[in-house]
Amino acid sequence: MAQAAASSKRGFGQTERRDLWWVEPLAIAIGLSGFVIYATWAAFQGNNYHYGPYLSPFYSPEIFGDSPHSWFGPLPAWWPLWLPFSPALLILWAPGGFRFTCYYYRGSYYKALWADPPACGVGEPRAHYRGERKFPLIVQNIHRYFMYVAVLFLFILGYDVWKALWFTNPATGAVQFGMGVGTLVLAVNVSLLGGYTLSCHSMRHLLGGRHDEVNKALFGRGCYNCISGLNRHHMKWAWFSLFWVAFSDVYVRLCSMGIWSDRRFF
Repeated sequence: MAQAAASSKRGFGQTERRDLWWVEPLAIAIGLSGFVIYATWAAFQGNNYHYGPYLSPFYSPEIFGDSPHSWFGPLPAWWPLWLPFSPALLILWAPGGFRFTCYYYRGSYYKALWADPPACGVGEPRAHYRGERKFPLIVQNIHRYFMYVAVLFLFILGYDVWKALWFTNPATGAVQFGMGVGTLVLAVNVSLLGGYTLSCHSMRHLLGGRHDEVNKALFGRGCYNCISGLNRHHMKWAWFSLFWVAFSDVYVRLCSMGIWSDRRFF
């Protein structure tokens, strides 16, 4: 039996599958890598992240900064000069940690980036499975705590949409109610992020009570069933929100640089 088990052990990439099994992990690897590269670049820029009433979601909330959206004004004098600074670096750990520890994204980058395994029925480069019980992967278990912070970010981003409805009239200098394309971009962003966060598996555990029993649901069976319905489309929420939050930053950035013009509806 030991000899049979050894002979059935596949080498890395070996498989009897005849379909294009490598297309999905390759697409996921390209998508996730592209987002991480762009988000890292955008976070270290420290400029062109606001335009009029618009604030890039990569920089919200702006705790310290030079824009009118800053909560506590410019960078304080006690900040070490040798330490790089960008308003995004102070807050991106929260949404980044929420996505990095997400149950769906774990399965995605485990396959696409770590080849663990690259696909079902395909040989992987590792002979042993350690799971998420040891460092560093044991850190994945704090996902639900990142979720609590992510919910707070939804309220902050929702407030950004409200602020995006108030423009300064260049002719009179008065602040007036209005809507531009950027307002819709930010509104769609918080909607997709809301769908992604609320469809989280940990959210279902939270609403299901400590023992995850429907009859002990925190806000009732109807709310639990609603979250379960959202959870069935969690993968779609994850990808749509991922690309749209990057597009939101691109939109604000290009408007700030004068490359794009923000169209006003009223």
